[in-house]
Amino acid sequence: MACKVQKRVVVALRRRLHILRFRTNSNNNNVQHSTFSSYIIAQINSIANSTFLQIQKLKLALETVKREYKNLIATRRCYISLLNNVNKDNKDVKIDKIRAGTFMVKVTCEKGGDKLVSILEAFEDICVNVQQARVSCKNEFSIEAIIVAEDQTLDVTYITQVLLKAIGNQSSEKGSEVLDNFNKL
Repeated sequence: MACKVQKRVVVALRRRLHILRFRTNSNNNNVQHSTFSSYIIAQINSIANSTFLQIQKLKLALETVKREYKNLIATRRCYISLLNNVNKDNKDVKIDKIRAGTFMVKVTCEKGGDKLVSILEAFEDICVNVQQARVSCKNEFSIEAIIVAEDQTLDVTYITQVLLKAIGNQSSEKGSEVLDNFNKL
């Protein structure tokens, strides 16, 4: 009677050991011991050691992944800041002639700096009066203005060049600051 019970216990233990060995990917199957209890203890120790080794390998792999992730995030931030600086160079000046000496001016560019002041100074330099204006700084700086020239001989290309120059002075100052900050990294 005791022999049958002992066989059932041995079969159950072997089944559990087989499952543990399978789950931990243990290769220590050829251990031979003289007594049954020392054999079971050796198997359990072998499985525990291989499980511990697997856990340590996974920890090292996780640390490597975390380090690579941090490097990728830093590279991404740097790349995005460079792209933002490249994309911010989009200056758009549209001028439509309404009638002789009267123009509709639409300017859009990146925010920052004294854009409004430089544009108004440019208007003053070319001797035009602002009849009506609308300014927005929500996502980017934009101004729509109706200007009246004191001199009726002003043309669209001249006004466009003056406004691009006024905006360009502000953008080039900001661009050089960004490049200096990037070089410090």
